[in-house]
Amino acid sequence: MKNVPLTLSIALAFVLWTLMFSPWTASFIPFWPTMCVSALILSTLAFLFTERTPREPKPDKRVPILRLWMENILIGVAIAAVLWGVFWLGDKVSQWMFPSFARTQVNSIYGMKTDINPWLLSCLLLFLIGPAEELFWRGYVQKALMKRWNSWGAVLAIALYALVHLFSLNFMLIMAALVCGVVWGGLFYFFPRRFPAILISHALWDAAVFVWFPI
Repeated sequence: MKNVPLTLSIALAFVLWTLMFSPWTASFIPFWPTMCVSALILSTLAFLFTERTPREPKPDKRVPILRLWMENILIGVAIAAVLWGVFWLGDKVSQWMFPSFARTQVNSIYGMKTDINPWLLSCLLLFLIGPAEELFWRGYVQKALMKRWNSWGAVLAIALYALVHLFSLNFMLIMAALVCGVVWGGLFYFFPRRFPAILISHALWDAAVFVWFPI
């Protein structure tokens, strides 16, 4: 019974992501409103079900809180910048290897941002969608799976984060989710106390790759 909320939460994430990304529902499911509702639902589940224990690592009280947050912001910016660079390079390589296939699939991903104000989309990605995904996938799912299976739990969480995009039938999107999952999931595994920096990097990367500096 202890794992029922986690299992049901993951199953719900699969249902929501299928509704959003599936080509069979694209004509009647509005993508960004559904994404915002999904983000609110999943972040609420993460808040309700994430197990909090007194043994969880806490910031060093000798380090001023402002300095700690500045460090997390700088690390988050650096992670987002490096990840954007990885995707920029990956895009060039994939276009060289599979010119028509790769660009067509990438263009279909960018097609999702049509008919929405870029400033509004930036705010949604920065303050709702990006943080909510991290709270759910790393802060809740990966943390719970790691507690049960340690490193294999981290691997499973990374796989789930990629597989949730499976019914998009978009190979480039699934691979992008896998790369991001490896980066953010790996960082959370090795540096769980830097979770705020990972969350910031996810929000910044989302806004950068979708709105500010599309690839």
